[in-house]
Amino acid sequence: MRFNDKGKPVMEKTELYGIGLRYKVRYLDPEGQERSKSFPDKQKKRAEDFLIEVESDKREGKYVDPRAGRISFKTVAERWAAAQTYDHTTRERVASRVANHLVPYFEGKSIAAVRPSDVQGWLRWLQERGVSANSRVLYFTHLVSVFSFAKEDKLIVSNPAQARSVTRPREDHTRVQPWSAERAQAVLRALPARYRPSVRIPAGLGLRQGEVFGFSLDDVDRERNIVRVERQVRIVNNVLCFAPPKRGKTREVPIGSRLLAELDEYAEEFPPTLTTLPWVHPDGKPVTVNLLMVDYDGLPFRRGGFRLNVWRPALKRAGIAEPTRADGMHALRHLYASVLLDAGESIKALSAYLGHSDPGFTLRVYTHLLPTSHERTRKAVDGLLRSFGNDSGRPQAA
Repeated sequence: MRFNDKGKPVMEKTELYGIGLRYKVRYLDPEGQERSKSFPDKQKKRAEDFLIEVESDKREGKYVDPRAGRISFKTVAERWAAAQTYDHTTRERVASRVANHLVPYFEGKSIAAVRPSDVQGWLRWLQERGVSANSRVLYFTHLVSVFSFAKEDKLIVSNPAQARSVTRPREDHTRVQPWSAERAQAVLRALPARYRPSVRIPAGLGLRQGEVFGFSLDDVDRERNIVRVERQVRIVNNVLCFAPPKRGKTREVPIGSRLLAELDEYAEEFPPTLTTLPWVHPDGKPVTVNLLMVDYDGLPFRRGGFRLNVWRPALKRAGIAEPTRADGMHALRHLYASVLLDAGESIKALSAYLGHSDPGFTLRVYTHLLPTSHERTRKAVDGLLRSFGNDSGRPQAA
């Protein structure tokens, strides 16, 4: 501002002209608190549209306080992980995935600042780090849930991970390739005698690794020749615990006389060890089990230590120079499944023995292992056509 010759003030445009905030919209949020938002000069229409949108969102229950989304992505993701109702071990794993694969990329951003392009960039970042396709699917599922959690808490308006521009990762449906009986036998022979149930039990009962570590001969019903699979050994907050099998699904599995005799012989050489661990979590009720297989110190196995100190050395002695993830103890569970399917066992029964959530999952995993017989197919179709008779309608001779 300056003064003219008569001493009157004269307004002059400066470099800030038209930049300031001229219009202010005042409104009440759903809780009755007054809110406001300012708009620059020449944006009166935009201010009016904003007010209309706010009132519409309030009526439809979609209103989100613009300040709510300022909370950091890290805080929301950690809050989501802590709120999950999984069992203790799964909750611990979920928190670890969030800390290692979600937070490092989005750290420093507010939850509302994350855009679909950021999500797509994160997927590329995972890919470049060599994260497997199936792991990317798992982490993406967590990310979608974090943003859904924020949306339902009225922190954000929409979920950026569900935008059309985001290419959702797909699972790698690599076919399961069970070990051969010869490979399993080679590994069995390469193991010290104390650790040989780690081959016999999963190959003969289809148990998971943690269930093998929690196995007791007291679980065998010798009158019915079945094993009650009731527990596994898990690590929760770095503490060994007994816990129910995966998804809490206990089950019964037939046991053959040959396997039972071998385990009884093993128990004579290495007497079972009474072991007390907390149930489910470190503060859980102590439970005592007569474990069949323990380490040289009489302690239950930790998966990592067993893999590094027992399993991988045995694989190398058996001639598997470069073991992969497919060469874990789980390969023997696949071998068990392939043997049962080859013998004609039903998918429904196999699913129950393996402790799967439903037979459909078992079929998807093992359908390529179902036995086929061209000759059986030819005979079946020929039998059908014979029943039709020839063109005259008379049945044909076999």
